[in-house]
Amino acid sequence: MRNNPLATVRNLGILAHVDAGKTTVTERILYATGTTHKRGEVHDGTTVTDFDPQERDRGITIFAAAVSCDWDGHRINLIDTPGHVDFADEVERSLRVLDGAVAVFDAVAGVEPQSESVWRQADRHGVPRIAFVNKMDRAGADLDAAVASIRDRLHPAPLVVQLPIGAEGGFTGVVDLVRMRALTWTDDGDTVDGAPVPDDLREEACRRRRLLEEAVAELHPGALEEFCDSGALRTGTLAAALRDLTRGGDGVVVLCGSAYRNRGVEPLLDAVIAYLPSPLDVPPVRGTGDDGTAQQRPADPAAPFTALAFKVNATATGRLTYLRVYSGTIGKGDTVWDATAGRGERIGRILRVQADRHAQLDRAVAGDIVAVVGLKSARAGSTLCAPDAPLLLEPPGVAEPVVSVAVEAVRGTDTGRLASALARLAEEDPSLTVRTDPETGQTVLSGMGELHLEVAVEKIRRDHGLGVNVGRPRVSHRETVGRGVSGFVFRHVKQDGGAGQFAHVVLDVEPLDAGAGTGPGFEFRSSVVGGSVPQEYVRAVEAGCRDALAEGPLGGHPVTGLRVTLTDGRTHVKDSSDTAFRTAGRLGLREALRACAMVLLEPVVEVTVTVPEDAVGGVLGDLSARRGRVTGSATRAGATAVTATVPLAELFGYATRLRSRTQGRGTFTARPTGYAPAPVAAPLR
Repeated sequence: MRNNPLATVRNLGILAHVDAGKTTVTERILYATGTTHKRGEVHDGTTVTDFDPQERDRGITIFAAAVSCDWDGHRINLIDTPGHVDFADEVERSLRVLDGAVAVFDAVAGVEPQSESVWRQADRHGVPRIAFVNKMDRAGADLDAAVASIRDRLHPAPLVVQLPIGAEGGFTGVVDLVRMRALTWTDDGDTVDGAPVPDDLREEACRRRRLLEEAVAELHPGALEEFCDSGALRTGTLAAALRDLTRGGDGVVVLCGSAYRNRGVEPLLDAVIAYLPSPLDVPPVRGTGDDGTAQQRPADPAAPFTALAFKVNATATGRLTYLRVYSGTIGKGDTVWDATAGRGERIGRILRVQADRHAQLDRAVAGDIVAVVGLKSARAGSTLCAPDAPLLLEPPGVAEPVVSVAVEAVRGTDTGRLASALARLAEEDPSLTVRTDPETGQTVLSGMGELHLEVAVEKIRRDHGLGVNVGRPRVSHRETVGRGVSGFVFRHVKQDGGAGQFAHVVLDVEPLDAGAGTGPGFEFRSSVVGGSVPQEYVRAVEAGCRDALAEGPLGGHPVTGLRVTLTDGRTHVKDSSDTAFRTAGRLGLREALRACAMVLLEPVVEVTVTVPEDAVGGVLGDLSARRGRVTGSATRAGATAVTATVPLAELFGYATRLRSRTQGRGTFTARPTGYAPAPVAAPLR
């Protein structure tokens, strides 16, 4: 395995809260590996991965960007992901195809709300991580406090392998606790060769090395055996144990540095190579074969070709489809099978991606992340495979949109062009949906947040030169059962010549989670005894009930959080059928819901507002006026972070209001937390 070329490949993502320094870390990695010869800066708009005009204007990452570089004989395929919650779906699709990740944390703020969200996303995908505590040169930077927040809020076992040399503005380097050597950097960011640990730090370094050995021995059986035998761990044993714990998800290696000042990047790259897995170290990809059986494909260039499309760029000149190749080999001009769409496709060109620049390749093999030109039907989440060995992989999950705006072309003659532009947007970003409201005839664009929609509309204006009018954003409400009904009888009889329809059902409807009124969805049960309703008709009643959930009685919103029990029924020897009972289920539940006490639900978000201490009072008052419920606050480094649960509908325009109240010094982040009952008088926005 050591001689296998795949052992020298690392596919990783950079994850973090917005403004923690992900893009700067990526830039310094490209600079350190010689991929670029000038350090790009976010504030100057000169970064490689933030190449979109909107990203440069706003100073944030919006679209996941892939780059490749080489370090110490290894190829690193790296994806810089967005940090803003509105673009969490980009992170989700990226994590689906990655083998490892670097989580970046602010040395002053520690774990921030979106840090926690992306960490949980990585947990769901089982992606091993190492942590990089960035901005160690900032006033108030504290590695120990940041590590404590990682332990308390994310609950991994943090394994700190470095000791900072200097603090805040005097941060000049780190002590490598694994090899017990000092690494320092000049003011220009150049590395000084490893040196002995400074005398004034030797005692502290030995103490921390001992703590690291004890923490590793607690988690790793092999290390524990050596620790018990000799009372210490050899460097090789410690490094091997750290690798095993990282790849198994039992521990998280923690490093520190200052990406902006180019300090700590090379040790981070060494840690990526040493601890994060190669394609050979992760389990074979699993999918469903043509015959419906579960199959797996190893990371082997000689195996049948299997790849997952995780991103699509649809431009006026063609489509660029980003692939993670899990097994096999693909060459330029080859024909592949799109197992999701059920059609063949031809690979026109294969490209090695460097953000918005590309280098042509003759072929791609297992473990590669590349882009291909020529695919017409593939979407994000599509499986591509060898035509003679079809396999369908599970696609990345797509988040449900929560905010909507009505869009229309300024000029009536541009309506067709606007429809085409919206279709292209939805093709690129599955978390954007476009629909026509059947009642108003409006074209409605839905997404993950206000900024998400703002970026999408601006993209239409810039890329297509279209004038677009945008209506006030609306949120997606839900309806649920507050108080149910029992023994609701519904009889469906239809006779219009020929075979008729007859179905008689008795339903109980109750809240699925009576405590919160926001149950996790829908549950159907049958308590019919004596065969009064045959089993095949019971399934038809359930299907009809699910049909009825699309529109509730309060305002036509989807219904959630209820349990329906079929308690009795009757059939007719000739006129009963699946169709009749499905219709009875649909119409019966609709009538039953009208008899229930229904509750309107609105989406709520957890907001973390960070403001100077002198502005807290005004912010609390404003949150209260927006129907917010404060759940906590913490003061650190002269600023107060207030956490509150606020209805999403009340947050439109909040960024501008917050800036005006705090003279531009306040910031906030929000993450969806579900739905909550809306006041009766709350406007349906």
